[in-house]
Amino acid sequence: MSERQRIVSGMRPTGPLHLGHYFGVIANWVRLQEEYDCFYFVADWHALTSEYADPTRTKGFVPGLVKDWIASGLDPEKCSIFQQSMVKEHAELNLLLGMFTPLGWLERCPTYKDQKEQLAQKDLNTFGFLGYPVLMTADILMYKPCAVPVGKDQLPHLELTREIARRFNHLNDTDLFPEPADMLTEECKLDGLDGRKMSKSYGNSIMLSEPIEEILPKVRGMKTDENRLRKSDPGDPNVCNLYPYHKLMTDPARLPEIREGCRNATWGCVDCKKVLMESLEAFLGPLQERRAACTDDMVRDILAAGNAKARAFAARTMDEVRQVLNFDF
Repeated sequence: MSERQRIVSGMRPTGPLHLGHYFGVIANWVRLQEEYDCFYFVADWHALTSEYADPTRTKGFVPGLVKDWIASGLDPEKCSIFQQSMVKEHAELNLLLGMFTPLGWLERCPTYKDQKEQLAQKDLNTFGFLGYPVLMTADILMYKPCAVPVGKDQLPHLELTREIARRFNHLNDTDLFPEPADMLTEECKLDGLDGRKMSKSYGNSIMLSEPIEEILPKVRGMKTDENRLRKSDPGDPNVCNLYPYHKLMTDPARLPEIREGCRNATWGCVDCKKVLMESLEAFLGPLQERRAACTDDMVRDILAAGNAKARAFAARTMDEVRQVLNFDF
């Protein structure tokens, strides 16, 4: 049996995950673990690039993130789940790759400027924030993956990863690092409850671990088709913020009924929201049961096993890197 191709991806521990995270990232990770040798890591060092002013919170978010992953279907028997900061080789490779990375490559990265604008309330004029793509490159190249699952917004970072790999290989006359392909993740078309981008900072999200009784008032207040001022006004599911939720979580057999009820004004928005609450309970109920069954001890065991596997792989890679650089003293 041939060895599975390898992929790697990570997520920052900055708080509980919401439905956007699930449908935009995690559901894809769950599918990939059936076909690839997957390395999924808790990117706690990356969290410090924007949360450095209050680093004490990050530690508390780590177990919750792993629990959300396990509840969503990641299986530590099928993929490697580890913590970035527990594999110190990532820091060494980040340092070495930084020696080869031109400053202009980092300054031109579009996400660098975008993030500074979006997080204008935070002082991001730091070496760590500017060098974020180099650490991301180290995280990826350490495991020599064939591809990296990314969203469109991360494509510039992955292209920079390939450029750094190419430059390192060229300057050192080696083919040590592959140039991983982008495995483009289908964009999750799920806006927040108010129609804006789903974000914890906007308070417009439904968290995977949120009790159903706390979700109910959120659903009642969801933005719907603005042209439906009264129940008798016909609506358009294609412009309603509610319908994408139905497409993802409601029984597909009921979707024609929902569409026609909206267009013909035989359904009101309240009726539509009642069905959505039923769908949310059916979707989140089993997920939250799995989360409750995942104890802190289980999380420690999962990370210990994943960290050990990642460290063993990373140690081999760094031996090769030191030999290429003639730093194998």
